[in-house]
Amino acid sequence: MAKVFPDTPGVDDPGLGRRLGLDVGTVRIGVAVSDRDARLATPVATVPRETGLKDPDKGDIDRLLSIIAEYGIVEIVVGLPRDLQGNGSASVKHAKEIAFRLKRRLNKPFATDPTPPSPAPVVRMGDERLTTVVATTALRASGVSDKKGRSVIDQAAAVEILQSWLDGRAAALGS
Repeated sequence: MAKVFPDTPGVDDPGLGRRLGLDVGTVRIGVAVSDRDARLATPVATVPRETGLKDPDKGDIDRLLSIIAEYGIVEIVVGLPRDLQGNGSASVKHAKEIAFRLKRRLNKPFATDPTPPSPAPVVRMGDERLTTVVATTALRASGVSDKKGRSVIDQAAAVEILQSWLDGRAAALGS
């Protein structure tokens, strides 16, 4: 697959506020949220994936929109799956699809959507290389078995994606 490029932290930064990190898989979506100062990422949820590539939006998209409204999110970072050479994996389509659906719904809310923060959060694609490997290693090191880890691995990967973005943002903004 061709090279794909993630967005750069700090560019067109929306300022203070919470960020949301997403690790999009074909079965689950890991969700992490930052503190208001955008310094520390913490796990929030694992959302079962319901919406396929050609489906209308289903409950997973609604749940993500609900989390976005609940936390007052200003920026969403969707993990962009790439290999070490920067080439996109087969999962790029899934990540970009979720990013597109969120962007569309946040910028043109329907009557059934929770009221999005104003202005709508910015949706970014963040580098997610090795995040699942790092998350799995961290869970094992903390004594979580592989079987028990499956239920939280997506959240841990979302934390890695978001924390990497937050660290890059802090460096870019000099904070």
